Amino acid sequence: MTESVYLRPIALSQSPQSEEGECVRLGGSMAWASRFAIIHRRDGQVISRERVSAPAMLDALARLPDGLAAEAQAQWAALQAIHAPIQCGERTIRLEQPQVMGILNITPDSFSDGGAFMDDPQVASDHAAAMLEAGAAIIDVGGESTRPGAAAVWEGDELKRVIPIMEQLSATGAAISIDTRRPAVMEAALEAGAHVINDVSALRYDPRSIALAARADVPVVLMHAPGDGDDLHSNASYGDVVLDVFDWLKARRDEVVAAGVARENIIFDPGIGFGKTLAENLLLLNALPMFHALGQPLLLGASRKRMIGALSNEAPVHKRLGGSLMLAMKALEAGVHMLRVHDVSETVQAVHVWRGLRDAALTDFGQIPA
Repeated sequence: MTESVYLRPIALSQSPQSEEGECVRLGGSMAWASRFAIIHRRDGQVISRERVSAPAMLDALARLPDGLAAEAQAQWAALQAIHAPIQCGERTIRLEQPQVMGILNITPDSFSDGGAFMDDPQVASDHAAAMLEAGAAIIDVGGESTRPGAAAVWEGDELKRVIPIMEQLSATGAAISIDTRRPAVMEAALEAGAHVINDVSALRYDPRSIALAARADVPVVLMHAPGDGDDLHSNASYGDVVLDVFDWLKARRDEVVAAGVARENIIFDPGIGFGKTLAENLLLLNALPMFHALGQPLLLGASRKRMIGALSNEAPVHKRLGGSLMLAMKALEAGVHMLRVHDVSETVQAVHVWRGLRDAALTDFGQIPA
């Protein structure tokens, strides 16, 4: 028999004073929560769900069975963890406010912009510069498509695609992430100036990746995907997609930390669109605040994805800006720390307006009774 417990924020607030201080800040972000569900699961089945206010949480946790109380208390502390900034060379990326990661695909077959930047390195460099000028904190460079059905890329081809642009970006002082599953590409990219490893296989594709990440001592994005090997979308089977992805990320983090990767270097991505149905993606997006209970910074990559088309009369990829911005706002409300997007200028503008609204809520002291 296996038992597990989860703390899920279920009532979000614009500011602590709107709840007269009876709320907690989620993951050091600009999101607060005042009520929570304590969920108890046994052998994969939810057997109880208790709604608890923030002030009543410690008493509620003390009533849990001994086998669950320690884990629940750890999650309660993790929900309120404040994360250190990401250091990318001379650039410091602070996580108490939302940040934007711009996508640069040097591929012929990525689902959104495959082929757009393959033939002319200057075009790719100019696009990266435009994203930085528009407000992207990091440029995420990838040389392999991981869309469903995409063919695996030979390591040598991936290196030829990404290293020249890495070197150009590094010369400008940009903060750079390498989107790859292969340790040789990770290592070459770091030598060329990359600062972050973004691995959609969560360092599972090649057993050498964990040791490399540990030695490099850089931030690493671990993304949930159900599949192994070349097809990350296969073998998807969930009893409860939210709780299953939560458990998977927690277990993977513990494995990676045990292998030598510093916990403070780990960032989580729930893997929207990877081996998940439309309904499962929607459930995960609604549950984003819960993932703060894992105690790691959160990144979301939902830009232009298939689920947007499925919800909007099969809109093609280039007509999914509205849906992408809606999902970005959903993530901001949940306290997600970083948004990985194609449309940087529009997303940054939306973030600025959202930030203005949130700042106004935080300075509205008229909500507090005299």
